[in-house]
Amino acid sequence: MIALTACSASAETITGRVIGVADGDTVTVLDADRTQHKIRVAGIDAPEKKQPFGQRSKASMSNLVFGKDVVVMGSKRDRYGRLVGKVLVADPSCTARTCPKTLDARLAQITTGMAWWYRQYARKQSAEDAGTYELAEQEARDRHVGLWRDVAPIPPWEWRRATHPQSGQRFSALGRLH
Repeated sequence: MIALTACSASAETITGRVIGVADGDTVTVLDADRTQHKIRVAGIDAPEKKQPFGQRSKASMSNLVFGKDVVVMGSKRDRYGRLVGKVLVADPSCTARTCPKTLDARLAQITTGMAWWYRQYARKQSAEDAGTYELAEQEARDRHVGLWRDVAPIPPWEWRRATHPQSGQRFSALGRLH
C-alpha cells in the first residue's frame, strides 16, 4: 500500500495552453494559475533545430499544439527540470474548446516522420504505446515521409554526440561514430 501511494504521488498531470514550442519535442504550457511548465515530450526524439528536418519538426509540433489546450501526463523530470510526459491535444477537426484531448502529439510526430521513436526508453512506456510507436515509425519509414525522405537520416542522439564529441571518439562527415 505504501509503495502504491508513493508511485501515484509522483505522477503529475498538467492542464493548460501551449504558449511556446522550442523544437519538435519540447513545449511550454501555461496552466490556470499562470505557471509556465517546460515539457519534454516523452518517448520521442526530434531532430535538433540545426539538423535536417529540425525546423520542419518544430513547425509540425507547433501546428499540433501551439495556442491549444493540452493535458500533459508525466511522472519524472529530466536533468533540465522539464516534466517528461505524454502530451494530449484535441483532434484538429474539433473546434470547440471542450473537445476531449485524445490526440497523442508524440504519435503524430512519429507518424508524420518528424521524430524518432526513442527505443532507449521503450521500457518506460506501456507495452501498448511502445508497440504503437514502433509500428508508426516503421510505417513512416516505409512511406518515406518527413525525415525518412533522406537516404540515411541521422538520429538526434548521434547528431548531438557528433557536435559535442567526447575526447578519443572520431566521427565521419555524416556524424557516425567510428
